Formats: sequence, structure tokens, C-alpha cells
Amino acid sequence: MAEAPTEDLKTTALHAQHVAASGRMVPFGGYSLPVQYPSGIMAEHKWTREHAGLFDVSHMGPSFLLLTNPSGDAEADHAAVAAVIEPLICGDIAVLKPGQIRYTLLLNETGGAIDDLMVGRSPLFGGALYIVVNAGTKDGDFARIEDAAGDKAKLTRADAEQSLLALQGPEAVAVMATLAPGAEELGFMQYAPFDFAGQKIIVARSGYTGEDGFEILVPNENAAKLWDALLSDERVKPIGLGARDSLRLEAGLPLYGHDLDETISPIEADLGFAVSKRRRDSADFPGAARILAEREGKLSRQRVGLIVEGAPAREGAEILDASGTAIGVVTSGGFAPSLGKAIALGFVPPAHAEIGSKLQVSVRGRSQPAEVVPTPFVPHRYFRKPKAS
Repeated sequence: MAEAPTEDLKTTALHAQHVAASGRMVPFGGYSLPVQYPSGIMAEHKWTREHAGLFDVSHMGPSFLLLTNPSGDAEADHAAVAAVIEPLICGDIAVLKPGQIRYTLLLNETGGAIDDLMVGRSPLFGGALYIVVNAGTKDGDFARIEDAAGDKAKLTRADAEQSLLALQGPEAVAVMATLAPGAEELGFMQYAPFDFAGQKIIVARSGYTGEDGFEILVPNENAAKLWDALLSDERVKPIGLGARDSLRLEAGLPLYGHDLDETISPIEADLGFAVSKRRRDSADFPGAARILAEREGKLSRQRVGLIVEGAPAREGAEILDASGTAIGVVTSGGFAPSLGKAIALGFVPPAHAEIGSKLQVSVRGRSQPAEVVPTPFVPHRYFRKPKAS
């Protein structure tokens, strides 16, 4: 992430906080954001894995989709708003319970990923969805959803008036409980409103580091107050984009624009879980014919995790078979601080995707040994409530 002039970049409501903390600001997704603070990426990564890291992810695209004319029947209204979004995605939104969130993908007509996103059913109102999309695709995503909604529903963007913070790590829940009592009762992929400084904030038990934690939507006028309140706890430190990337890579989570794009299907990306059973059975999602065929094994490539010996293999590095023939490409790669070795995500033909397959990667013209391993590289530590018996 090369540094560049910031005249044409947007800033978040927390820009002054980052500058005051000596954050190294870089352009990302059209915004000026901190790639790291003085302690450095390695220290920030390890702090998040051991304590609680605080991230500014306000460049993302939070929004609300609400029925234009709700009936007042919560279940009927949820079914109606789910029917607005479902033709664009592969997830089962109709089945969501109040306050439940689902990870899904926005697909083009050939089954390629336009974006990956979170969709949550409002815990308070029938016919209302909370949707968070990626920064680089948000304008196109929102236009696509608005077009599908027509006069049936209205999409309200929240990315200009509200900030999105992420608090991640094993101590995040204890910290959050002090500022939003009751947040500790949420399970993974659940959200609810809480009071902070006289306003409502939305707290979701989710994140993109593989750790337990929360994503918090807060009005801009209270964003700095919440940021400072969280950092007043000695268990919390600010974390930049660099560690956010190494954390998500260790967690085996794809980054849109790198491990996902409009040519890559959920099956190729090893995201088959995001194609919900009811949607598979009805085959009523974009690109269903291709995706269902790929589920049956008609694949030409699939995403794998690699442990790399030697220097890290970065995005664009060729993946080679044992004889040195190019068979694929690295889409994300770097050093894994938690493991003390280089790791990568990339695409290879199914014949080379078996766990334990011995491959190579080309790094600066030199071949280095690599092995296909299970992902995540570092186990996820999400908090899931036990199912009621």
C-alpha cells in the first residue's frame, strides 16, 4: 500500500484520532486510512490475537433495506423484504430470525461474485434488513439493490453519516460488556441495538479476523467518543490495515478484489457453505446452473491454502506443480505472525488441490516448495451459543 497525496481521498470521522496516534495513513478504497501505528504490523497482529484490537472500517458500506409499505405482520414483512434481496444472492435470507446475520454473495448471471456481504434481519422491525458491503464495490452494489427493490423497498445508505468500528480479539467481549452491557449475550452472527452517549449504536458479534469480536455502527458525531472510550481500556490498542490483512489471511478469509472477483464462483472460492440449501434446491439464484454443476465436481479451479517455504509469495505469484509447470496463481500471500512462516491463498486445478499436495511457488524468479494445507491456517475462535435442546 504505497503512500500517496490525500487531496482526493475521503477521510473517516476518526481521521484526527489516527493522525494523533501517529498512524501511517495510506490510500485504501478511496479513503485515507492507517496501515499501521508506531508499534508496527507484527505487534498489532499479535496484540489482536492475544487481547483486543480496534479497527476503523468506516470505508465499508453499511446500509438498511426497508419495505416501502410494511403490513405490520413481522413474519410477512420479513418474507417480503427477503424476496427483494434474494434474487441477487445465493443465501437464504427468508429463514433468518430477528437479529441474525448471514454471510452471502452478490452474484452475476454467470455465477461470478460481484461482492461478498453481510445481511441481517432487524431484531426490532419487520421488513427491515441491515446490509454491509465492501468498500470498493459499494456504489455498484447499492445501485444493483436499489434497482431490484424498485418501489417495493427503499435502500438507505449509512456510510456517510455513520462510522463502522471493529473490536476483535479474545478480550473484546469483556471490553464491550463495559460499554454496552448485554452485548456479551450475543452469539456469533447476531446483532442488536444498544445505547451509547445518548444515541443508538448497532453492535454485531462478527468480524474478519477469525477472532471473537464485534463490529459497531455508530453515528459520526459519537464515533470519536466511542473510539476513545474503547482505547481507554488497557486491553485495547488501535490496529491498522496491515494487521487486519494478515489476521484475515491467517483465518483463511477471502478478500474481495483479490481472492474473489466477477469470474470466481462461490464453489471455486471454497465458499460453498454460503449457497444455502433451500436456494440450491430451488436453483433460483444467479448462475445456478454453473454453481450446482461445480458442486457436483465440474470444476476447473479451486481455492486452496498453502504453506510456503522461504520468502512469502505475494499476489500474482505463479503456483507450479512438482515438475515446475505453472498451474495457478497466488491471490493473497504474506508472512503469518502466529505461525512464524509464509502462507498463501490461491487457485489450482482440482487434481492439485488435495490436502498434502506438494507444489511450488515462483518468488522473484525462484521456485520455492509449497504444500496444500487446510484452512483456516489459524483456528477460528468465534463464539457460538449452544443450541437449545
